[in-house]
Amino acid sequence: MFAKVNGAFLFYDVDGVQFVPDGERMKERPVVFLLHGGPGGDHSGFKGTVGKLSDVAQLVYVDHRGSGRSHPCDPATYTLDQNIDDVDGLRQALGLERIVVLGSSYGGMVAQGYAIKYPDRVSNLILVATAPSFRFMDDAQRILAERGTPEQIAVCKRLWSGTFSSLDQLHEYYRLMGPMYSLKWNEEKFHESWGSGIRNFEQLNYGFGDFLRKYDFTSQLNSIRCPTLVMGGAHDWICAPNHSRIIAEQIAGSQLKIFDHSSHSIAADEPDEYLAAIRGFLTYAQL
Repeated sequence: MFAKVNGAFLFYDVDGVQFVPDGERMKERPVVFLLHGGPGGDHSGFKGTVGKLSDVAQLVYVDHRGSGRSHPCDPATYTLDQNIDDVDGLRQALGLERIVVLGSSYGGMVAQGYAIKYPDRVSNLILVATAPSFRFMDDAQRILAERGTPEQIAVCKRLWSGTFSSLDQLHEYYRLMGPMYSLKWNEEKFHESWGSGIRNFEQLNYGFGDFLRKYDFTSQLNSIRCPTLVMGGAHDWICAPNHSRIIAEQIAGSQLKIFDHSSHSIAADEPDEYLAAIRGFLTYAQL
């Protein structure tokens, strides 16, 4: 499905119902916007583990403008600020008063910005394996130098400089870096699933070569008042767990959960624990 939002056609998909029978009335369930990573990823990574949450919420899978199945548009608009405004544009297009926002990795950066800019539109916030500022890159490069192989260090040069020139190069990057993204990395499954996602390496270049080098929400996080769950992987190399701790320290009353047996891909490394944490939060946190 598509919605025209701020001059762009955004793809979204919906799983689960918003209203369910509850005795003599209909009970409304939370509507959760799922914001994917990248920049330049797509929603497909949520369809496995996270899709199981459709028993407690209506899930809205979103592809950022120009990402995934969303239509290409002016590349100059593929920015963090525009992605933030697009979330609210889609909320309005769907006629929703307030939404739960779950952002993972880069999607978590968009989610933070959204909760800061549109506080009255967020009922609950879930931030997964993300960071509040550009400082995550320095930590990631340090961790890579400590843990990475020579091949991994070499392939990451394209990430830091924003110089991927083909999908083949991006495929090689994820093949080599897979064991650092997930403690349960399986190269065979990676090759099998690669074709199910749609990736935009130019957006990734723009992010790491430009706006992700300067964004910083740290001093504004204390303005977020909605119930918030922050989750990080103890072995995450790209959004190290100290950044999850910073977020949780700055958002009053937030819940922090660090997964001891996970890297960046918490949903893959500890799927049962990941789902239980989110399901519990959606069930008991004030919506």
